[in-house]
Amino acid sequence: MGICVSSASSEIHQADDGLENVTHVQENTVSHGIEKLSSLYSKEGSKGVNQDAAIVHLGYGVEDGAFCGVFDGHGKNGHIVSRTVRNRLPSLLLNQKNALEEIDSVRDHGSEKADGGLVPLPGESFHKWKDACVGAFKVMDKEIKLQESLDCSCSGTTAVVVVRQGEDLVIANLGDSRAPGVPSEAKRIRKCNGRVLALKEEPHVHRVWLPHEDSPGLAMSRAFGDFLLKKHGIIALPDISYHRVTYEDQFVVLASDGVWDVLSNKEVVSIVSAADCEQAAAKAVVEAATAAWKRKFTSSKVDDCTAVCLFLQTRK
Repeated sequence: MGICVSSASSEIHQADDGLENVTHVQENTVSHGIEKLSSLYSKEGSKGVNQDAAIVHLGYGVEDGAFCGVFDGHGKNGHIVSRTVRNRLPSLLLNQKNALEEIDSVRDHGSEKADGGLVPLPGESFHKWKDACVGAFKVMDKEIKLQESLDCSCSGTTAVVVVRQGEDLVIANLGDSRAPGVPSEAKRIRKCNGRVLALKEEPHVHRVWLPHEDSPGLAMSRAFGDFLLKKHGIIALPDISYHRVTYEDQFVVLASDGVWDVLSNKEVVSIVSAADCEQAAAKAVVEAATAAWKRKFTSSKVDDCTAVCLFLQTRK
């Protein structure tokens, strides 16, 4: 599997495990040593094909920039959707951001800028990235729908994305953290005639159902794909937040549900901190999650586990 980048200016590497699920992209302009500040790893569970996909793209946007993403597919074609988004979303997002920059450039051309040419505040940059994320996610969902050979009526993927531009972090989350049980999410779904109900055997898991059918029972309220429910409140609008990196920030970990269902934030931080080197961190998280599944849920099938670690400082 490839990824949509400029082949003349980038190198694409596949990890030694999960060749179709994990992709590393590095622009040739990246300084020596930057490539060591990230790691990613994916491991198939016991449910069948690995539906997770992940990417780290270094040199994204700017020399010290990065695009990191983890995509957790679901449904019959979830593995195809997650890889499709992994391969396409980075370029879509950058195209959207560049288009917004061009619009601002045309708008400001020939007029005196109120800021006197000062560097934009971090908040101003965030708003452009936020608008770009909203636009890119919308286009991505439309592109998936237009693939006639791909049935995504009940298949889709969640997404968690981190974009680093210098000391600015933009986080876009589409999926599991936005559960149907959240009041505001449930209200939107019910307003669109969707039903939010939990199964008796899973009273803690709220699912989305069609108005008059006991299907499909989607356990999330936001996702790419899942077009059968798009008219009933399921949306592809991400939650977007901003963080300014400080010297106290050490790393960011993105992971699929297979990791977070069995490991706490504190446990993951401890595992990454104890890793022998940056490149070994993601694998250590995934292996710990797999072991935790077997230990905590002896009668359940192990979920796919995927992690991306982006280090914000060089480890001493």
